[in-house]
Amino acid sequence: MGLRDDIQADLAEAFDDDLADAVVPFTGSYLVPGVRDPISETTTAQPVTYTGRGVLDSYDSRRIDGVNILVGDVLLICLANEVTDKPAVGHQVTVEDLLTGRQAKYRIISPGIDPAKAHYEIQLRK
Repeated sequence: MGLRDDIQADLAEAFDDDLADAVVPFTGSYLVPGVRDPISETTTAQPVTYTGRGVLDSYDSRRIDGVNILVGDVLLICLANEVTDKPAVGHQVTVEDLLTGRQAKYRIISPGIDPAKAHYEIQLRK
């Protein structure tokens, strides 16, 4: 068992036990480019969706600089092996807000992955 497997096993255990109340499922989506017909103004672009689960966290107020991190940006921490596709800039992410119970939609600003490729830290913005 390598370092990545150890980290993912530990995080999965934490998601199932200690962090279970904070873990939220999420859905990501993006359009696959298609062919655009300028006459009928239609396209063959198709949406692709993927899923995962993670923990939403707010940024420390000292990190909010008004340029790279804005007020309202959130951080999604999720296991790389549980996300069914690779998150990328511009993808739409939908999660359930634990406080209100409503669906919240975000756009990926900065998807980061740790050096062991065990978990993503994804910056989201409404």
